[in-house]
Amino acid sequence: MYLLGYDVGSSSVKASVINAESGRSVASAFYPKKEMKINAPKSGWAEQNPEQWWTNLILATNDVMEEAEIDPSSIKSIGIAYQMHGLVLVDKDYNLLRSSIIWCDSRAVSHGDHAMNNIGQERCLSHLLNSPGNFTASKLSWVIMNEPELYEKAYKFMLPGDYIAMKMTGEINTTISGLSEGIMWDFQENSLADFLLEYYGIHQHLVPEVVPTFSEQGRLTASAAEELGLVPGIRIAYRAGDQANNAFSLNVLNPGEIAATAGTSGVVYGVSDKVKYDPLSRVNTFAHVNHSPELNRLGVLLCINGTGIQYSWLKEQLAHSQMNYPALNDLAKDAPIGSEGLLMLPFGNGAERMLGNKDVGATIKNINFNIHNSAHLARAAQEGVAFSFHYGMEIMKEIGINPLVIRAGMANMFLSPVFRNTLAEISGSTIELYDTDGSIGAANGAGIGSGTYGSFEEAFENLNMRMVVEPTNSHSEQYTEAYDNWKNTLIKCILS
Repeated sequence: MYLLGYDVGSSSVKASVINAESGRSVASAFYPKKEMKINAPKSGWAEQNPEQWWTNLILATNDVMEEAEIDPSSIKSIGIAYQMHGLVLVDKDYNLLRSSIIWCDSRAVSHGDHAMNNIGQERCLSHLLNSPGNFTASKLSWVIMNEPELYEKAYKFMLPGDYIAMKMTGEINTTISGLSEGIMWDFQENSLADFLLEYYGIHQHLVPEVVPTFSEQGRLTASAAEELGLVPGIRIAYRAGDQANNAFSLNVLNPGEIAATAGTSGVVYGVSDKVKYDPLSRVNTFAHVNHSPELNRLGVLLCINGTGIQYSWLKEQLAHSQMNYPALNDLAKDAPIGSEGLLMLPFGNGAERMLGNKDVGATIKNINFNIHNSAHLARAAQEGVAFSFHYGMEIMKEIGINPLVIRAGMANMFLSPVFRNTLAEISGSTIELYDTDGSIGAANGAGIGSGTYGSFEEAFENLNMRMVVEPTNSHSEQYTEAYDNWKNTLIKCILS
């Protein structure tokens, strides 16, 4: 018996098959092999065609099933993780009305600001736990204001994972966790945030049916099964936004536990049982995958848009044919702590919530042509991301999240010794690295949602820890000096 999980990101779609009895991954694949294109029709905009996600999901499925060498009829259930905060609109025939406005698109910032001011900060924060900000509800408000004829054709709005589930099942539904990430869930009333929808003029009939995160959410149709090379009737039994799912994949489910990821974006995600919020909405609080009206499990999320994408950009600009990520990580080790004054601010991928929804842009500062080389650039890029994490964790501490231990997958920037050591040293946190990822987490979620696993403990009893990185404090003065220089530069950019 096997479980199939997908992680539908903005860079690629990854698929994993796990053996339900052993809990071990038997195959993984991703598509495309180069990063998916993000369209930017205007500065600060970011769009993708959802059909691109579906096409790449089909190709990833073909690859993972070929590698797994199993009978498709042995797959019991499917789980879906997806890029958060995106907006997908379809008409009554389930046809797309426009490209998806995705997570890093910043066009709706002013809509969220106006909503916060007009509804009132206290009501928004106490009920939504966030400013409406640049999230899905505000993106839909932008459509209402700028594309009214298109909006009137809309039958349902969806998050990216809802769209993938619709393609699989022919049904449109969503989850409480999903609505909360779109800032459309009222935590005081435990219901849809009617007051925000009314303010924005969002028709309630556009809201999908709400289903539990772990549950049968539909079954694979014959047409979808044919496209995927699977069999009809497989249950879709789990759905969650990528960061909540990343935390779930690391068995981060209880208060005080922390997860992190450093892919295209960088995230630190802490779980709390307290209904708290950041008054400045620099970090955001959403319903975690195991949240319910009876049990508060809230994910406090720090997101940095321009982390891995900065590193990807740097790799492409260093025009050496052998310059892959392992080579770039090795290169970074050749420069000293602090990169001899060279520093980088990784904020070149749109407005940053951590910085008050300001788009300060990326910065490379203090280059000395007589001193600095490509090794300094590589190290400064990695240090800039680690320092961004620490800057955000200082904000998280203000609302009671104190990350003494950080769990992460052994992937992306956590593969770099410079990055993980810098983060451990500057934050004082122990870093635990595990052999898991979002698609494996989604497969585990499907196991719980389908009843294959009777508990969270059973689902994660074989979670494999690969490495522990402890802070040594051996170069604390150098790390502190480098961080202070970086932070002072950031503050000047914010204030300019």
